[in-house]
Amino acid sequence: MDAPLITTLIAVALVLVYIMAIVSAVEAIMKTRTSQGAVAWAISLLTLPYITVPLYLVFGRNKFDGYLEQRDEIERESLRLIQQTSGLIEQHIVPVSNDTPLHASLFNLARMPATSGNRVQLLVNGQQTFDSIEAGLSSAEKYILFQFYIIRDDDLGKRLCRLLADKARAGVQVFLLYDEVGSRKFPGTRPYKQLQMTGVKVAPFNTTQGRRNRFQLNFRNHRKIVVVDGKYAWIGGHNVGDEYLGLNRRIGHWRDTHTRVEGPAVLGAVLAFATDWRWATRTAMNIPWEFSGLKKGDSTVLVFPSDPASEYEEAGLMYHQAIVAATRRIWIASPYFVPDNGIVSALQLAALRGVDVRVLIPDEPDGPVVGMANWSYTRDLLPTGVKVYRYQGGFMHQKVLLMDDHIAGVGTANFDNRSFRLNFEITLLVHDPVFAAQVDEMLQADLRRSRQVSLEEIESKPVWYPLAMGVARLFSPML
Repeated sequence: MDAPLITTLIAVALVLVYIMAIVSAVEAIMKTRTSQGAVAWAISLLTLPYITVPLYLVFGRNKFDGYLEQRDEIERESLRLIQQTSGLIEQHIVPVSNDTPLHASLFNLARMPATSGNRVQLLVNGQQTFDSIEAGLSSAEKYILFQFYIIRDDDLGKRLCRLLADKARAGVQVFLLYDEVGSRKFPGTRPYKQLQMTGVKVAPFNTTQGRRNRFQLNFRNHRKIVVVDGKYAWIGGHNVGDEYLGLNRRIGHWRDTHTRVEGPAVLGAVLAFATDWRWATRTAMNIPWEFSGLKKGDSTVLVFPSDPASEYEEAGLMYHQAIVAATRRIWIASPYFVPDNGIVSALQLAALRGVDVRVLIPDEPDGPVVGMANWSYTRDLLPTGVKVYRYQGGFMHQKVLLMDDHIAGVGTANFDNRSFRLNFEITLLVHDPVFAAQVDEMLQADLRRSRQVSLEEIESKPVWYPLAMGVARLFSPML
């Protein structure tokens, strides 16, 4: 190739990179949800375009394109399904009111109604969770919806996949969704092939699908949903893997929480799965939409899905609403505690007005940067009276919220930027003093296995610690 031609091609490539950098910087200024992030991206793109343009393509956007383009169609489908079942569940739909955050702003964010007449069971470890799920799967007669962020090729994964395959052979419709990043090794496994051979409908939630998502590896579908026959649903923090049963020697004891719900609220879990299935496969599920109108319990439940395609940061607003509405206490357990400034301020103000604010995080966080960021936010919260506890009984992975004595939440959303802005999440919000008392008892047991952090402990850290905390905080939007 001629030297002048090579020079021309290089010059053209450089011009294209700078054009991409300018376009990306403009997009970052217009669409990045925090001013700090917008400034950081714009400066980096314009000064170091060769490095930051590829990084921006992968990590830069926090709006998930394509999913929104289908939202009208998906919502029409959801409306049709609600209308189809409304005769059965209409008596259980809770009217919107300002009495509790469950029925006011959160109702509008969730885009589906809260329902009464539900029975919710608290599952406080992996053994309880998967015993319950396996029993439910075994009882399936019509269909199974099965969605997890991680599905491993280990004893638990093989056992559940074998059960799903057996049900498919027996004529039960089985739909399985997995995240293409979290379960990236799953398609090459024997359980995966067994599922396909037996007629299980298997699909990845491919977030790189769509014209502008081709390089976007930053989004995740973090939901964990199991539904059997429209009668029972399981939502919570566990994935499918032996470590969630505490069987991984390196990780040790795994502390997690799940729920089993029975009643009209199951419809919310079905609709969340149906929306994801529509995106992943471009098809609608053909299942019998039959729901019992009989009362199953005394819990009012709002199934709260959140995603990066929505106009609002739904998961973050859910937590924020619970914090500002609390009058007696707000307890939060999360393995990742990297909140934004608005959430930090809400927690500080809650503590200053006399609310019992407690944050429970692992003593051994998942990575040093996350750990340093935890310490940074802890340092901000302690002077206002917020109590921070570090769980010492193994790795704590639960995502649990307890507000006052009547509202509790269990789900998949962590207390961090990724869950607030980048992940597809789902939370079960339960308005029931009896269930809240069970969550209280569970968290009290967790607190007894934890140590409370003091300002003196932070101040006694080595001299380099404040700098490390500050640096980690700079990266908090990406954690």
